[in-house]
Amino acid sequence: MGLSPDAKERLGVVFDVAKTVFHWGFIPAVLYLGFKKGAEQGHPPLSIFSLLWQ
Repeated sequence: MGLSPDAKERLGVVFDVAKTVFHWGFIPAVLYLGFKKGAEQGHPPLSIFSLLWQ
């Protein structure tokens, strides 16, 4: 049983949106999780300025 053309089109749109969200959201998500965890013991504290200048 195959998909109808409308279902294929909607599925294609969903995949395109998911690809765009992953493409633009991966690095910010990694940075967010890293800042949420914090610096390891013995390292300087994390800040947005330390990310930009080092």
